[in-house]
Amino acid sequence: MNVAVTGATGLIGSALVAALEARGHQVVRLVRRAPKFPTDRHFDPLVSALDEGALEGFDAVIHLAGETIAQRWTKGAKERIWRSRVVGAHMLVRAISKLERRPKVFISASAVGYYGPRDDEVITEEEGPGTGFLARLCQEWEEATAAASQLGVRVAVARLGIVLSAKGGALGRMLPLFRRGLGAVLGSGEQYVSWVAIDDVVDAFLWLLEREDMSGPFNVTAPEPVRFKELAQTLARVLGRPAFLRVPAPLLLLLMGEMAKEALLSGQRVVPQRLTSAGFQFRFPQLEGALRHLLGQP
Repeated sequence: MNVAVTGATGLIGSALVAALEARGHQVVRLVRRAPKFPTDRHFDPLVSALDEGALEGFDAVIHLAGETIAQRWTKGAKERIWRSRVVGAHMLVRAISKLERRPKVFISASAVGYYGPRDDEVITEEEGPGTGFLARLCQEWEEATAAASQLGVRVAVARLGIVLSAKGGALGRMLPLFRRGLGAVLGSGEQYVSWVAIDDVVDAFLWLLEREDMSGPFNVTAPEPVRFKELAQTLARVLGRPAFLRVPAPLLLLLMGEMAKEALLSGQRVVPQRLTSAGFQFRFPQLEGALRHLLGQP
């Protein structure tokens, strides 16, 4: 299968591209920076740039590109976050619409931020969108992606939880402090974290790619979300380090503003109902096992 991937050099994209190529798929990376491989093609939604005919001849398109949300949400940052996801999806769908031979499937990332800040309620794909910047962002992102279905393309959306990988992301940022015994709980620690191991994320994308009967939104989160304090305690235990510190909510709000309120101090208790109901098997359904695998700890 010929597969075009945006965000191919990111945390998820690099792992997914390696898995696709290992399965014998031909992958072309749609990249913002200077091409690293001869087959790379230019794609930069921040300036609405896409190589002419960039999607010609592909069986599948996977949209993973997205400016990091792990920053203070200034006006400029919000614009970059929005353009990289929403404008990027519109550009891809528009390019697909011009093709005589269109891809069979368009898979896009989204996020559990779609559901907005929630308390303890268990959230499945049947829940509607919440409120706040992330919820609006994800809703527009998914709406832009869904437009491809009107072109006869199967569309699947992966609402990602917090992706755990030792190579980066949230876990990558936590590790240096936790390894020094300086791990801390954020705010009250009662907020739920809907996490998922990078291995299961890659498996889920491959599964959505190959399952021709699967379309619509899928929560890509481990079956057992945890509260942040449990995440911190479990990571500290796996590393054999203490984690007694706490970062007060007012300090986080002062440092990170709206981002802290929505992404650090609030959470969602999301479960992957559609994946598990369809028979998808998680390799790492429980947090401690996932962390020990990711960190190479027995």
